[in-house]
Amino acid sequence: MDSWNPWHGCKKYSEGCLNCYVFRRDESVGRDASNVYRTSSFDLPLRRSRNGEYKIAPNSEIFSCMTSDFFLEDADCWRGEAWDIIRGRPDVTFSIITKRIVRFKDCLPADWGDGYDNVRIGCTVENQKQADIRLPVFMSLPIKRKFVCCEPLLGKINLEKHIDPSIELLAAGGESGPGARVCSYSWVLDLREQCIRRGVRFWFKQTGANFEKNGLLYKIPRRLQSAQARRAGIDI
Repeated sequence: MDSWNPWHGCKKYSEGCLNCYVFRRDESVGRDASNVYRTSSFDLPLRRSRNGEYKIAPNSEIFSCMTSDFFLEDADCWRGEAWDIIRGRPDVTFSIITKRIVRFKDCLPADWGDGYDNVRIGCTVENQKQADIRLPVFMSLPIKRKFVCCEPLLGKINLEKHIDPSIELLAAGGESGPGARVCSYSWVLDLREQCIRRGVRFWFKQTGANFEKNGLLYKIPRRLQSAQARRAGIDI
């Protein structure tokens, strides 16, 4: 998996941002994560090696803006150039995850139309409140490739009224780090059942640090959270 962070830093936006890993990591090195800046990797997808080949190979998937939000207001001045870079690499897929889906229409390039073939947009919903705010907007938008990310999953969520088979994938996972809020396996299984009924692929991405199952609370180290989710064997 390749990653591309054209800008770094963010502003906390909703309940899911409380224990944001970007803020934790920046604080650990004495940096303020609310200070948003353009990074030295801004043009990374266009960079080539000495032999002339792209450093990010064709047919790669690039997870984009993982230390910020692609639709952050502070990045409005850079986003046009970022779209140019995305347009310049039609041979790779750019996956963009956002909590700010309500800003999407205001942040599009003029030639977006019904979407770029090489862009996947993921809408994050961490609880029922945000699902009911964001998903009706998300489902109405001109996006060719859509996915939903329920991470950190903070409670039981009814998504069935919002999702349909146009969603490529629904990913679910708990919260990591100090002070992580509990993720219940029952919430994960409920999302899985909704996906089965609505014809959507489901991925249990990771358990989180505090994982509740059958009334028992498990403390799971970060290095094991993805592996434990895989062991559940519930992906579809």
